[in-house]
Amino acid sequence: MLLVRGEDGVLRGFFNACRHRGHELLSCGAVANERVIKCPYHAWVYGLDGSLRAAPRFSDLPETDPVFEGLVPARVQEWRGWIFANADAAAPPLEEHVGNLDELLAAYDPASLVTAASHEYEVRANWKIVVENYHECYHCPQIHPELCRVTPPTSGDSFETTGLWVGGSMDLREHAQTMSISGESNGQPMPGLSAEQRRQVNYFGLFPNLLISPHPDYVLTHRIEPLATDRTRIACEWLFPRAVSERPGFDPAYAVEFWDITNKQDWGACESVQRGVSSRGYRPGPLALEEDNVHQFLTIVAGGYLQGRPAQPVPAARFSAAAARS
Repeated sequence: MLLVRGEDGVLRGFFNACRHRGHELLSCGAVANERVIKCPYHAWVYGLDGSLRAAPRFSDLPETDPVFEGLVPARVQEWRGWIFANADAAAPPLEEHVGNLDELLAAYDPASLVTAASHEYEVRANWKIVVENYHECYHCPQIHPELCRVTPPTSGDSFETTGLWVGGSMDLREHAQTMSISGESNGQPMPGLSAEQRRQVNYFGLFPNLLISPHPDYVLTHRIEPLATDRTRIACEWLFPRAVSERPGFDPAYAVEFWDITNKQDWGACESVQRGVSSRGYRPGPLALEEDNVHQFLTIVAGGYLQGRPAQPVPAARFSAAAARS
């Protein structure tokens, strides 16, 4: 998809294919600052609104030809500073997709944050395995000693969700201010957070490919991009308030180092799972209550396979268990 923002400030999206022979209008990942969109293959020209402006040597082309409809529009929308694209013109609105995640993120004001650091990984595992791993800490005592020193792996709980997302919280240990090797923060708590939010880290997975981890002093994101059935690109960003990032001597390394270590521990586990589930001897096992968010994510995916659209996640198992005990 091609994203365009013209002088009117409106964000527009188009499928990245010329109406002539389908050549890409802009190479993948590229950025340009131009007044028009010009195909590099045969020089067809489009306005930033997608309308066809010029088709060299096609002066006799009848005005009824479908190419005059211009570029094929794609659904794009901004939410909390992120841009979302949807290839399905009949999909529900983004607001319905996001549901009550919007209010849970409001205090962190992600749109006002700036990227202080970024890192890209390529993992030899299916994208769903990566997301499943994110949604549980049942594995944390085995592979995350640094994480367990700053947060109890059995702490927190799952959120009741509307929309196509799942997630939960984890508490910080008494000595820890945030998720870092020492537990100390080189930033400052975000304004507007409640006392409870200053002592928690949240893990939100917005289906299908955005993982949002709000901390008291920064927000970490993982953007998941499937490359093949067994290969995934993961782009991480560490987002901080602008006033903090522009502070003399500020260094986000305390947050980056911690999550780079933790991420690589997770990627090794995900790659091992990929090899294991590829075995003809693999048989799926049961899920623990601590893996309730994994189960919710799987129900969303299963709905896509069974109904052609992602399904609303089932209530978290820990809520069901609590209700049964009450």
